[in-house]
Amino acid sequence: MFQRRNAAAELLSYRVAVSTRPQSYAANQILVVDDDIGLRDEVAEYLSQNGYSAHTAASAAEMDGILSSTPVDLIVLDVMLPGENGLSVCRRMADSAGPAIIIMSAMGEEVDRVVGLELGADDYLPKPVSPRELLARVRAVLRRREAAPAGQKAGTVFHFSGFQLDIARRQLKAPNGVVVLLTPGEFSLLTAFLENPGRVLTRDVLIEMVCGDDADVFDRAIDVQLSRLRSKLKVQGGAGLIRTVRGAGYICDAQVALR
Repeated sequence: MFQRRNAAAELLSYRVAVSTRPQSYAANQILVVDDDIGLRDEVAEYLSQNGYSAHTAASAAEMDGILSSTPVDLIVLDVMLPGENGLSVCRRMADSAGPAIIIMSAMGEEVDRVVGLELGADDYLPKPVSPRELLARVRAVLRRREAAPAGQKAGTVFHFSGFQLDIARRQLKAPNGVVVLLTPGEFSLLTAFLENPGRVLTRDVLIEMVCGDDADVFDRAIDVQLSRLRSKLKVQGGAGLIRTVRGAGYICDAQVALR
């Protein structure tokens, strides 16, 4: 649940601030999926007051009904749901290249966070969470998904070791033509490496390049996303394309061409 101690005060202050803030996030559709009606409505109201269009669902079945008629950009997802649980939903959404996902769950142990991220979530927040932190993470995930890579034209396609990363389509093709599904975080990481082939990138540099002003937000998630990206490349014959340089960082060990 939200941290109750300061939630009301924060919500009131944001209502005042949002009246004068440019509504740059108004077009984003967010779906809050949680069987706790009080928390669900509170999160949706807070997001609505901060410029988003928020919808709610109490189960995976209700979520599917909304997704069938509403283009959702991001799902705030609980794990413990009636019927299909949140981890199953997360896996299913990732396999279909669906909306971005932030898991918000009372299951806050490190192993739970790792499992959620491994299944394709873009971020994982243990309950209770402050409204301010949730808002920051929502903005950061959406910005990573929507923003075109800096300095790249919409039609840029990276070619490396038989792989093709299409920036406009946000699509990675393996040498055998198979489309490799990437989360927004994985896509941003791979783009950062391909923009800097042969250059050692430290973990801190990667966090800054991928997350920008929200570097502190994704500090805990980027290690899992990097590991998952390397695994996906390895499965398609790309083992060693992103190599660890002991004590220094990581390097894209491939010839990269732009076409």
